[in-house]
Amino acid sequence: MKPSANEPAASGLAPETDTSLAGERRVKQPNSRLCFVCGLENPVGLKLTFFDAGPNRAEAGCTVPEKYQGYPGVVHGGVVAAMLDEVVGRAAMSGDPNHFTVTARLQLRYRKPVPVGVPLGLVGFIDRKKGRVATGRSELRLPDGTIGAEAEATLVDYSDTPEDAKRLEQLGWRVYDD
Repeated sequence: MKPSANEPAASGLAPETDTSLAGERRVKQPNSRLCFVCGLENPVGLKLTFFDAGPNRAEAGCTVPEKYQGYPGVVHGGVVAAMLDEVVGRAAMSGDPNHFTVTARLQLRYRKPVPVGVPLGLVGFIDRKKGRVATGRSELRLPDGTIGAEAEATLVDYSDTPEDAKRLEQLGWRVYDD
């Protein structure tokens, strides 16, 4: 049986109740209703679930369905970019699920074709924070643990985020039941 789109990957990422690759306990992050990457009610979205995996680190696992392929059997590069962008942004909110950032710069390196229909791992790291700006990186890992694609990012704090947690939940930003 194939894993679901939001199931942890076999490429070394642990299930929700286990520890991360870094040995930290993973904590489920909120999802959005309509985000392309994490929106659980977006009919064309990826519906990924992300986890805090230690300070300034986030992880997710997924199996990308065929409908997101570019060349036959290969995940479209734009979808790969969206996943790498999201996981580094999720690393920036590690420990503070209402700390939103926007990507000012995303530099990608596609190392290998990323196949559809197989478990993949996503890991994001924040390397430096200075004022409202953070720099980080992300990796997409293939089932054998090798890196299929990676990114370096510059993130800027998003100042228009609704501060009220109740308002965020009304907008669909919350931890959803599995």
